[in-house]
Amino acid sequence: MKKNEIAILILIVSISLAAAYFLGKAIIGEPASKSVKVESVEKITADVKEPSQRVFNNTGINPTIPIVIGNPSNQQPFTDGR
Repeated sequence: MKKNEIAILILIVSISLAAAYFLGKAIIGEPASKSVKVESVEKITADVKEPSQRVFNNTGINPTIPIVIGNPSNQQPFTDGR
């Protein structure tokens, strides 16, 4: 390549980049700065509240105990007994 061709190529690339930049700014635009309200959080403390007696009581159901319904003699329900 000759020096003229390199100079023209650099000029065309520069003009293309500038045109793309300004066209992009015109289409997309700049973001508007708006004020935003955010909620403030409560301070975390080490105090622990007593659980509700309505939910946690001595007569409540304990979900950690296995429940057996009926006779569990059939340990392989998907076999035909052969």
